[in-house]
Amino acid sequence: VQLQASGGGLVQPGGSLRLSCAASGITLDAYAIGWFRQAPGKEREGVSCTSSSDGTTFYADSVKGRFTISRDNADNTLYLQMNSLKPEDTAVYYCAAADVRSGWCRHRRTLSARNAVDYWGEGTQVTVSS
Repeated sequence: VQLQASGGGLVQPGGSLRLSCAASGITLDAYAIGWFRQAPGKEREGVSCTSSSDGTTFYADSVKGRFTISRDNADNTLYLQMNSLKPEDTAVYYCAAADVRSGWCRHRRTLSARNAVDYWGEGTQVTVSS
């Protein structure tokens, strides 16, 4: 199983980026999938998740209204469209996939449950700075 994340970079405040996560070895639609991020000196936190099985999509309060998670089942790829970026969005972003039985994306309160994740991408750096 491999989750290959890409799309990070340096962007000015107010700018946009789209992260991609290409999966091989698993079918993303069969999993709860999403994104975490980790800023220097901070714990890894859940940003967004989506689960076809549970019929749910959740966002962290800090990104709600600015970030949009989506998937392309034909390409087996997960996306995170990030708009109106702020300096506090600076972090390494990781895509993640979890067995739906873990309940990771069944409730918003479990969005940051790192121990529910079965597969991690390698991370892509997002830096928001002028």
